[in-house]
This record gives sequence, C-alpha cells and structure tokens, in this order.
Amino acid sequence: MRPTILNPLFSTVTDLQGIGPKSAALIERIAGPQLWDVLRAQPYRVQQRTRIDAPSDLYEDQLVTLPLLILQHAAPRNPKAPYRVNALAGDIPVQLVFFNARNAWLEGQLPPRADRVVSGKLARFNGNWQMTHPDYMVPPEEIDSIPRTEPIYPLTQGLTSRVWNKALNAALEQAPTLPEWADPSLQQQQKWPGWQTSINALHFRADGAPEASTGPAPDQRLRTDALRRLAYDELLAQQLSLMIVRERGRRRGGTALSGDGSLSTEVRAALPFTLTDSQEEAIDAVRSDIGRNERMMRLIMGDVGSGKTMVALFSALVAVEAGAQVAIMAPTEILARQLHANLFDALHKVGVRVDILTGRDKAAARKPVLAGCAEGAIKVLIGTHALFQEGVSFRKLGLVIIDEQHRFGVHQRLALGQKGEAPHMLLMSATPIPRSLVLALYGDLDISKLLHKPAGRQPIKTIVKPQDQWGDVALALRRAIEAGDQAYWICPLVEETEVTRLTAAEDRHAMLQEMFGPRVGLVHGRMKGEEKDAVMRRFKAHDLDILVATTVVEVGVDVPNATVMVIEHAERFGLAQLHQLRGRIGRGNKASTCLLLYTAPLGETARSRLSIMRESNDGFVIAEEDLRLRGAGDVMGTRQSGLPDMNFATLPEHNDLLEIAQRDAQLTLNKIPDLAGSRGEALRTLLYLFEREQAIAFLEAG
Repeated sequence: MRPTILNPLFSTVTDLQGIGPKSAALIERIAGPQLWDVLRAQPYRVQQRTRIDAPSDLYEDQLVTLPLLILQHAAPRNPKAPYRVNALAGDIPVQLVFFNARNAWLEGQLPPRADRVVSGKLARFNGNWQMTHPDYMVPPEEIDSIPRTEPIYPLTQGLTSRVWNKALNAALEQAPTLPEWADPSLQQQQKWPGWQTSINALHFRADGAPEASTGPAPDQRLRTDALRRLAYDELLAQQLSLMIVRERGRRRGGTALSGDGSLSTEVRAALPFTLTDSQEEAIDAVRSDIGRNERMMRLIMGDVGSGKTMVALFSALVAVEAGAQVAIMAPTEILARQLHANLFDALHKVGVRVDILTGRDKAAARKPVLAGCAEGAIKVLIGTHALFQEGVSFRKLGLVIIDEQHRFGVHQRLALGQKGEAPHMLLMSATPIPRSLVLALYGDLDISKLLHKPAGRQPIKTIVKPQDQWGDVALALRRAIEAGDQAYWICPLVEETEVTRLTAAEDRHAMLQEMFGPRVGLVHGRMKGEEKDAVMRRFKAHDLDILVATTVVEVGVDVPNATVMVIEHAERFGLAQLHQLRGRIGRGNKASTCLLLYTAPLGETARSRLSIMRESNDGFVIAEEDLRLRGAGDVMGTRQSGLPDMNFATLPEHNDLLEIAQRDAQLTLNKIPDLAGSRGEALRTLLYLFEREQAIAFLEAG
C-alpha cells in the first residue's frame, strides 16, 4: 500500500479550499487530477515586476507595480466601450482601462480619493499613460502581496493565473515533509536541498512561505540545484524500478528452449548471402539466452538495413526446433504483411507453418488461424496488436518477438507476454537509440547491436537542394527510371490545405503522373489497408516506377530495386525520421541517392539536421545528434522535451544524473535488495511518489 505520508499529494484538486468543480476540471486538463500533478507542473517562463513611483519612457511596455491616487471613474454609456478610471502617480496622470467592466465592483476596488497600488503592463496611448486590466489592485499596506518574481504556467481557456496560483499555493501548503532517500554523501557533494525545499524553489517560492509568494524568491542557484535534485529523484525511482523488475523477472524463470539446429542449418544453406558478424553474434546471444531457465529480455538494435529480420528468423527457428511457438508483432499492417512475406518462403520450405493475423481480418479468415494457433499447428504467428487480444491463445508460446518495439506501449508488451508461461521476449528496433536513452528506458534488457550491413551494400549519397528545384530533380529521376530503377517521392501532407503551402502527396502524385505516365503510385495513411497493400505489392513487383508517399513508408518497407529517395520540405522532418526514410533505399547492390529538398530560409536546427544527413550514413551517430538537437521526448515520439513519462528529467541535459542514478540504484539493491531499513523505507516512498508501484509489487512477491 502507498505510505500514508503521501496521501496529501495524491488527494484530488477538488479537495483544495477555494477550488470548485469547474476550476478543478480546468486544472485537471492542464496538469492532472491530483495535488502531486499540480506540484509537478513547471512554469515555462518567469516575469519580473518592477516597483516604480512614477511612469516614464524607461518603463513603457513593462510590467510595473505603481502607487496611485484614484481620482474619478468614467463609466461609458455604451456597455461595449471601455470603462476608465483616472488616477495620479505623483503628479503624472495615469488611466486604468477595463473592458466588460462590472461598475459596482470596480468602484469598491478603486474608490475615489483612495490610495491604491496597481500592477500590470504600462503603455502609452495617444500620448497618455495607461494600464489595461491591471493584474493586481491592492491598498498600499498590501503591496507585499504583489509578487516581484512571477512564474508563468501554461493555462487553458477559462483558467486564470490567479485561480491556478491559488491551487498551487494550497498544494504547496499541504506538501508533507518526506523522509530523505538521497544518499547523504551524494546530497552533500551535489549541494542539493531537501525535497520540500526543492518543490518550493521549483515554483519560485522561498521555503516555508509558499502561501503568497511574496517573500524573497529563491536565488537562481538554489532553483537550479532544486531542479537537478528533483530530476535525480525521478531518475533514481526509474532506475530502481527497472532493476527490481529485471531481477524479479529473472527469478521467475523461463522455459529453456534448446533445439538440434536442424532447421537453422537447412535455412542457412539456402540463403543466397552470408550473415554479418553482428547478425551472427546477436543470434548466438539469443540462442544462449533462451537455452537457460531464465526468461530472456533482449533488445536487438540496429541501423536501417542492418538485417534484423534475419535475426528474428533464426531466433524463431531456435524456438520452433525446441517444440515452442513464436509470436511476432509489428506496429502496422504493412509491416506485419511484409514480415510474413519475407519469412514465409524460408519457413515454409523447412515445413514450419507460419500465418498472419491483423485487425483487418474478417471472422471467417480468423477462425482457422485462431484454431491452428490454439492447437499448436501454427508454429509462427505474425501480426499487429491483434495478437494480444483475448481470443488469441497459444498451445505453447515460447518466444515473443516485437518489431519496432518503441511504437508499442509497455502494457501492450506485457499483454502479449501473458499469453504463455513466461515466454522469452526479443525486442527489435531499426531505430538506433542513443546510449543515454538505452540506459534510461531499457535498463531491464540485455542489448545486442547490429553494427554492420550486409555485404554489397553501398553508402547512400545524400544531396541537399532548394525546394524550387523539384522540377530539375524530376528530370534527373527520369534517367534513373529509364535505367530500370525505382524511386520513392515523400511529401509531408496528404492533401493541400489553405493553412499551409506544403506540397501535398496527392497533388505531387498528379504532377508526376503527367510527367511519367500511369506507373506512379500513391500511398498514405488515410487509405484503407487493402488499398495500401495493393499499391505496395505493385511497387515491390516493379509494376510501378515511382511511389509517392507520406511517412507511412518510414520503417520496414523493403524494395531492393529502389535507388532514389526524394523528400520534399525535408526541413519539416526530424533527423531520425529523415534517416529512416533514407533507409528505404540502398537495400540492394546498386548505388543509391537521397535528395533532400528544403524551403528557405532555414532555421539553425533545420540547417544542422540537413548538414548531418549530408555528412553521415551512420544511424548511431545520427541518433546522438538527434537527441542533442531535439531532446529525449521528441526522439522517442512522446512529447516536446524530457523523457517519456517524466516531468523533471531531460536528456541530454541530465545525462550525468542518469549515470549516477543507475550506479546508486545498483549499489542500493546490492546492499539492501528488499529495501529494508530506514533508507529502504524512504526509497519505497520514492517509488510510490513517482508511481512505480509495479516495482514494489515485485519486491513483495519475492
């Protein structure tokens, strides 16, 4: 159970005094339903309010706090006209302006001949000083209630900063004093404040006085230390949970699968090529893993075109030789059907029944597949997320292979893993992942890297050109088509819109058909599955010379005869995405060319991306550069910055903290594997705080 000391943090926003259901719903929309969600929401900028005695040009268009003598109110006859209050700052006239004003309320707030302090943006209008809708209007004795340093949070329509701050201040007041889980020597070395001080400093509140945010704001150094400490807490909770889950998963054990190698030998003899050293090493690692009474949890990570499908094939054969079934899951129907097509011949020739199951399959087609799977006749089942639905059962599922695993959620991965008695898990990614992200996200996995590409592959030449030269590119493309090659033409949108002038796939398809005739195909995400499959089959069979597409072809599509890739508005794509798209060519033994068309002017980040693409074909180098340019959240496709499911930690900014957290977690579990004692209890509190209850459940289960 969650420690009772955390209960205040996990109470709902509706429990806060002065926050009604309507405001709570708005707060939940931008942060979450609990107090802890509110405390984790960070300001996106900070504004300063300058206290002055009189307006001057120096303070025009600035936020100021200004003492005034209220003179008289000028209520408009037309209710749509502005309501004006005339005042003096010393001997300088200042007018306060309000729209849709409530007259009686304003007269109560700003009574004539009274002194008031107002705060807002000072501006000039027709030569006169004015302030429209002041943020604060208080008597002089309450001037300290107006903050000098004010953090600004992302809000939503209907939620004012005043209501948000009321909720935040109330949450800060209720934040408990938690036991210290950080290692004392590390905390001293890093000069980190305590958890509660850090939470206050995160919101520019001085420790112990959160209620009005009126006292001295914490200095920037304290806030920097506080944010690093909170990031470390988050990373420590994550690393602890990964290691606990990994260790308990291994204790749970798995079924050793060991075959005689006959199927593998027969398939290998029929291959028209030799596997790379990296492929052989990965296959040997899988064979060794699943041959033990420990559950395999391995990630195969390779660059585009490095041959992970062959690793999947031979891994599956090892399991089938041992009498087990294999489930292979792909993120899209196109990739699932391509995997089935690529593996079918090799498996069928050695007598291994392989079938496919996707969400598109009708009941009549599904019935024999489900029956064959349940009876054990189907040895290898390939499909999409349909594989982990309730109606799918296996007689003896021994190995689960998940292709492009980063496109699946953890829950989907676990659901498929429940289909058998602790089946071995092999995850595959054709997207190279930076070292720090591997550490952060896959600390529970063993890693194999495919560093080599199959023999005969040539480096892809990448050329960068302005978008307005697309016509010249099309003419050069004709030479490649006449030589018997095929090409991809990638556009960022499906159809033209009034909002943007980006070239649409449908428009470009029509233009290229005019130039090249009917052998130009089109595929995009809005098409039905059957339509996409039909176009892809025609392209692979060379019934089409050019395939105009959106990023639906980003991963996995394999047409060795395609040697040209044109990407329009390349500045709009991420670096890893550009590399994945480029990886659709260069899959045969012919020289290939990728043309990146851009629209000027280029921003600094876009210019860097295109330059890196031109200079490097190494996916691991590109992955590190992508992390540097965009941050971990975008690299993994989850959010604009930071790590997936994290609020405080960002990469690469906190790479050093990630490595410290990993070492600390490992040392801690070596010393107190069951998290007993005072620090162990504090670390359990940390795990519950960051909602890593699964790790606690594994601990309790032993």
